[in-house]
Amino acid sequence: MMEATPIPVEPAPAGARTENPAAEGAATATAPAASAPAAARADGSPPVASRPDAGTAEPVGAVRAAIAADQPFRAWFLTRVLRPASDLRITVACFAAGIFLVFAGTLAQVDEGIWTVVGRYFRSFWVLIPLQIFFPRSIHVSGGLFFPGGWLIGGVFLVNLLAAHTAKFKLAWNRAGILFIHAGIVLMLLGEIVTGVFAVEGNMSIDEGGSSYYVEHIRTPELAIIDPSEPREDVVTVVPGSLLRTRTTIAHDDLPFDVEVAKYMANSEILEPFQAKGEPNPATAGNGLEVVAVARPEVSGTDANQAVDAPSAYLALRRKGSGAPLGTWLVSLWLGAQTVPLDGKVYSLTLRHKRSYRPFRLELIDFRHDRYLGTDIPKNFSSQVRLVDPVRGVDREVLISMNQPLRYAGETFYQSSYKPDGTGTVLQVVRNPGWLLPYISCVMVAAGMLWHFGMHLVGFLRRRSVT
Repeated sequence: MMEATPIPVEPAPAGARTENPAAEGAATATAPAASAPAAARADGSPPVASRPDAGTAEPVGAVRAAIAADQPFRAWFLTRVLRPASDLRITVACFAAGIFLVFAGTLAQVDEGIWTVVGRYFRSFWVLIPLQIFFPRSIHVSGGLFFPGGWLIGGVFLVNLLAAHTAKFKLAWNRAGILFIHAGIVLMLLGEIVTGVFAVEGNMSIDEGGSSYYVEHIRTPELAIIDPSEPREDVVTVVPGSLLRTRTTIAHDDLPFDVEVAKYMANSEILEPFQAKGEPNPATAGNGLEVVAVARPEVSGTDANQAVDAPSAYLALRRKGSGAPLGTWLVSLWLGAQTVPLDGKVYSLTLRHKRSYRPFRLELIDFRHDRYLGTDIPKNFSSQVRLVDPVRGVDREVLISMNQPLRYAGETFYQSSYKPDGTGTVLQVVRNPGWLLPYISCVMVAAGMLWHFGMHLVGFLRRRSVT
């Protein structure tokens, strides 16, 4: 049996060209020099070969995994969509835009109410910022600046943060602190969305010995037309305050007459005619014949008393179909209900705080308002109430005090205030399904910072001890 004898191949000298007639005239690419064989270890173990591509850049994280798994679409999505969305410059731009928006919103509270600013600047996608807020009020400046609102800035920042974790970060124990910090920030952003969309806040006023089954939302007015002709219950039709602000004609099948908004005032004051100083009085019927409503600026966020706006409106009522005038009426939170006779019925017309009704009621048994001896400083507010819920079969007494709220049916009843004459209580009613999210997010951020900086401290101490 013949043995094959290996033919030695002489290595080409450095810089020599390999004879290849087929490659003549073609562009020549310089090949990387072959790496030398790795030297054997001193203990006789096999040599460790070096990576031939050690000098080339590779995609990181999920992108590398997608390419390795031969998933071209996923690799394209991660490299073309998530990687640009995770750019650090977007993060910096969101932080800068947020700081400027907070600055502008703070200045706007000089002229507008705090909740008006919250809704217009921070719980919106776009806002028109008046240039006047950046200058003294003695200098008139017109025009405004369109700027991203709080929800748009927060949404972009949320997407940027999630994209960064998907495309760049790896799950590792030494990055647990960073992951916890970012998860806490994401939870905080989601908590603001839940609060802005689903949170409800209002007041429930109860006279001592009386009861209440509805909540008044003191920042939202509504026009109520009540038909008391039904023997068992009143028929109530309400017009939202947002429609009154549009100053248009409001017509609906449930309304006994059409309502034309002649003038709407977000905040107002009621004066006698001789105090109005030439203020025109459009009223031709009702209480408006005796008093005049004068517009006042909205309660600003810098107001020390933090009073509530008291809107008023002049309404021209017209008969349905024919449009015949029924008079111009003044409605206001300062005034009570007025009667409007029409076709043998008498309707009640009133502007009030928006009401939302509950399937249960609270009866005020006793209200206490304790003060410190010799002063008017409140020491304790407390309301002994009876909770009656026929649907759930609940009938029990509860004490609501300053530090002991009532939690029932997803709502929290706080002891907020009392009626000026001391004859009743005012409870603040809050429904916020995301009320725990800010607390959880703060704990997560704090835990993440302790873990992250603690690891760095331990590593530093170890290196120092070795040195």
